[in-house]
Amino acid sequence: MAWIYIIIAALFEAAWTYCVKFFKLSDFKLLAWDNFYTVKGLLILTPITGYLVFGLANAWFFSMAIKQIPTGMAFAAWTGASIIALKLCDMVFFHESASLPELLFITMIMVGIMGLKFFAV
Repeated sequence: MAWIYIIIAALFEAAWTYCVKFFKLSDFKLLAWDNFYTVKGLLILTPITGYLVFGLANAWFFSMAIKQIPTGMAFAAWTGASIIALKLCDMVFFHESASLPELLFITMIMVGIMGLKFFAV
């Protein structure tokens, strides 16, 4: 179950990272009571809300994982899975390209995570 927690935590980490990317503190000056519940207000509040929700969910699932497997192993797998999730999101949602070396090294990260799962524990 710990490995499922790591994957879930990595997905929340990727979502948290994109919330950080789209969060602009300067936009809070534009927020007022008359536009709080409008599309404009929601576009300002969504990244900070996601930052809080995804950050807490990430920490909770990661904490559940490290109670069951060694911390160093969990951190390595979580970091690698987060990198893979971020690259996949970049490719799918933001239409970024991936070079052959990138795909090769991402595959190596995946093999490393699977090696930790199947051979190290």
